[in-house]
Order: sequence, then C-alpha cells, then structure tokens
Amino acid sequence: MPMRLSSLFLRTLREDPSDADVAGHRLLLRAGYIRRAGSGLYTWLPLGLAVKAKIEQVIREEMAAAGAQEVFFPALLPREPFEVTGRWSEYGDNLFRLQDRKKADYLLAPTHEEMFTLLVKDLYSSYKDLPLCIYQIQNKYRDEARPRAGLLRGREFVMKDAYSFDISDEGLKDAYQAQRDAYERIFTRLGVDYVIVKADAGAMGGSASEEFLSPSPIGEDTFVRSPGGYAANVEAVTTVAPPKISISSQPAAEVVTTPECSNIKRIVAWSNENRKRTDDNQWSAEHTLKNNVMALISPEGKRELVVIGLPGDRDVDLKRAEAAFSPNEIEQANEEDFAKHPELIKGYIGPVKGSQALLGLKGSSKIRYLLDPRVVEGSAWVTGANEKEKHVFDLVAGRDFSADGVIDVAEVRAGDQAPDGSGALELARGIEIGHVFQLGRKYAEALGLQVLDENGKLITVTMGSYGIGVTRLVAVLAEANHDANGLIWPAAVSPADVYIVAAGKDDEIYQAAEKLALEIEAKGKTVILDDRPKVSPGVKFGDAELIGVPSIVIVGKGLENGQVDLWNRRSGERVPVALESAVAEIIKAKN
Repeated sequence: MPMRLSSLFLRTLREDPSDADVAGHRLLLRAGYIRRAGSGLYTWLPLGLAVKAKIEQVIREEMAAAGAQEVFFPALLPREPFEVTGRWSEYGDNLFRLQDRKKADYLLAPTHEEMFTLLVKDLYSSYKDLPLCIYQIQNKYRDEARPRAGLLRGREFVMKDAYSFDISDEGLKDAYQAQRDAYERIFTRLGVDYVIVKADAGAMGGSASEEFLSPSPIGEDTFVRSPGGYAANVEAVTTVAPPKISISSQPAAEVVTTPECSNIKRIVAWSNENRKRTDDNQWSAEHTLKNNVMALISPEGKRELVVIGLPGDRDVDLKRAEAAFSPNEIEQANEEDFAKHPELIKGYIGPVKGSQALLGLKGSSKIRYLLDPRVVEGSAWVTGANEKEKHVFDLVAGRDFSADGVIDVAEVRAGDQAPDGSGALELARGIEIGHVFQLGRKYAEALGLQVLDENGKLITVTMGSYGIGVTRLVAVLAEANHDANGLIWPAAVSPADVYIVAAGKDDEIYQAAEKLALEIEAKGKTVILDDRPKVSPGVKFGDAELIGVPSIVIVGKGLENGQVDLWNRRSGERVPVALESAVAEIIKAKN
C-alpha cells in the first residue's frame, strides 16, 4: 500500500531549525526524516527509516556477495574484554561507562573488535574453520565532546562493522581486497561520490589502513591528492625530507642578543635589519627553527611535555599530532607547564636536549625533543638560545644539537610534494564514510584467539576490520543532493520510487491519484501519495520538493484532458503525459 500523507506520521517545517548548522541536516529536520532528542541524539521517523533501510539493504547484498555473514551483538558490553585490550582506559572520556545494580562495570560499545574476536574464539578451533568474515549493523556510542552537523558527528550512530579471520597474512590481504571491492560497489550503487585515501591506523593498529571519503566542503577530514594518483588523509602523509648537507662547510654557531624578538615574525624582521645572509637573500620564517612545547595527556590523565622542533613557516597540525601520539590527547603547553620547567623560556626556546654544552647554551632538559623530517643533518637554523632576548644563528643539526627522534606532525600544504614522487599535492575536505584496516594479530593475541594448523600446532589468527557509517551516509547523501527547495535523493535511497500529488479539490482527482498509485505499486514500485484533502496545491508542491523523491507525478487540472504531469525533481523538467500511459512512462523513466 502507498504511504499516504493524510495518515503518515510526518510534519514538515517551513523554517530552518535554529540549531542546524549545515544544509543537509536542516533539510532532514524540515522534511520530517529525523527529530532531535538530545545533544548528538536523534529520533528516526518513518521517512528517515525508509532511507536508512535502503542503505542497509544495499550493504547486506554486497556483504553477502563478498562472502560475509551477518551476526548481531549487544550494544551494552562488559568491561573485562576491553580491560584486556587496554581500551577501557585508552578510550578516555569518549567511552560511556555505567554500572549495573551489582556494581559491575559496563560500557555502551563504541566498536566491537573484542566481541567479534571472543565469539570466533568460542566457536572455532581449527584452520579448517577459516577463512571467515562476519559483520553486523548495530548502534554505536561515543561521548563526543562537541556533537555537530546532526548525523555526521553524534553520540549514537549506526555502523556496519565487518571482521575477517584468516590463518595467514596472504589470506588477510585477500579478505581485505574483497571488502575494499565491496565498498566500492556499495558506494557506487548508493550514488555517493567517494575517494579512497591512505590513512593512519591510529589506535586500531595494523599493517594497512584506507579511508573512503566523500568530498565535501563541510568535511572534518582533510585529504591530499596529486596529479599522479597519490591520495592520503593528512594524518597519513609522510614528508619528503631533503637530502643531508655537508657539515664541514658550515660556519660556527653564534649566540646573538635579539631584543624583543619573542616570535618568528619579529626575529625574521630583526635578522633582515641587523644580520646579512651569506647568500645575500632575505631571511624568512623557513630559515628559523620553531620549538613548540606540547602536552600529552594519557588515557589515565598523566601529563607529559614534549618539544617539537620544526621550520618556523610551519605549525603543528593537531590532528596529525593526535594520530602520531595516540592514544594520548595533545594540546599546547599552558602557563602551569612552563612554571614547572623554568628552563623553557617562552619566545626563546631552542633545542632542549643534545650538545648545548658545546655552545654554552642553557636549557638542558629531560623533556623529549623531537624534530620534523625537514631538519636534516647539516641544515643550519636560527633558533632560540634558551635565554631571554637571545637567539643562536647557524645552529647546525647533527653538529650543534641532536634530538630523541623524528616526528612528522607539521601541517601539510598545497604544493608540497607527494611522497611517491607523483607531483604537487592539492588539499581537499571530505567526510569519512568507510574505513578498512588490516588489523593483523593485535586483538587475537590480546584475547587468545588461536586455532590448530594442519600440523596440529597452535597459531594466532590474523584479522581485518571494515566499517561503514550507515547513519552518516544518510547525512552525506542529504548534504550532496539538495537544492534551495529541498532534498533530491538518488533513486537507490529515496524513501519511495514515486511521489504522487493529488492537486485539486475534485473527487475525480483523488480517485485517479489513488488508482495510479495502486497500479504503480502493482509493478513493484513504492509510492508516497499526497492525498491530503484540505491542503493547497502550493503547499503540496512545496512538500514534494522538500521531501525529495526524484520522480513526482502531479494529478491535477490536466486530468480534464486525460493527462498528468511527470516532474523530474533533479532536472526540474515537467512533462504532460496521457493518464493511460503514465504507468509505463514512469516505469521507463525509473529504468
């Protein structure tokens, strides 16, 4: 039976909700697909559930085609498995924790790696049982500090998460490729624009990781791509380090008094006025070594400082730093941190470890000192002398200072070279819609997932993890498919195949619209029928545009001449057709 607007649980809104900050979210609320229940929490109404169900159906079909089987876990999970893997603490404040009446600890699952692993451990014990791929479509929970953009970043969301189990790394690679291929089919069928980018595995671990991003100006992820085909999330970009420089030809380092030069801009200006370069070029920020003091906060709340040295024309990218220092959170050092470390002179910080004694520099510290890959052996820098109003010129890496390691967390810029040599990078924004990992044996080792091989020897199973944001896809599709008047769904996810408007007062119009709806449904298509008797045609047309079914039929004045109008919501084209051929025309247009 058609969905009749006269009885459908639906209220459309004429005005934009004040708390909706992106277009797709505003339209989902106005068109009656979802309603806000709380911060980052949404109630799904019939139209929204219809779209979500179509997305899930495509996912289920392609998972089956890839050989995956569906299971379903509880969202409420016990603490113990997450304690074993360390993620009870690693998740920090992002985890919803609670206790039952017996004071036993539980959590609302942000993800289910532990449960998948333990399920397979419980049921399988032989190499003959593998390979295996199982998945679920389930609610997930994360205590987002700042929920935003409606369904794009909420506290409750629906994910498809699949896991593969193999006895060899070669089997894992095959399973990974099968899922990757399935993802491409899923997003193509749904009409989602996507790019595949190299990603940082982060706390998940593993040997390989790729993200599926939908390009969008409102995306929270920045990714890069080159003319030669390189593509990566900024967290996964590796800097092309310049070649090492001969140290023997470098002039000696010199500590110089630099009044009121407590930032990069001032030291560059002072240097150009007071100290000529040997090559007669101007000093610039790229000739300086900036030393950023950052604080790492462990999941247990322990605070540790680290100093990052990088060229003065670059800043630390916090997302890259978060990935590099995961599971720690990272932030700029505060006044209390500096008070505890008087050797750090704000505005004049130089290398805090290494060979300062050779130069008579102050500031030797137990704080870890890490360098950007561009600071190669033999490169000379202008940097702080760890003394107020003093800088050191021609401080040479590898001769005058060293570090505890290299850290690649500086911002990535358009024009930087791709690490594979495929050209200059361009930057774009995207929304993550899927992620595939070669997890390896991290979770299997932690939870003891082993099987007997063909020689009767116990071996640890290797795993892959593959996620798709189901409810996020609803938001992505809404954001990418709308105009000023409303949503325009791709046919694959539209809440109905055809939207019929009975536009008039005469009973004949409503009878013809009803008959047409039943005939279309008899052909296997779904219909929304606007049969509201006391609503003006203008309001009905406005709701038809707002709701966004791409194929609209108007049964109105043209019925006097035996005609109805076919309205293509995407192109805007309206074409009159004979009533008796309308069903055939609609079916043909759909195909």
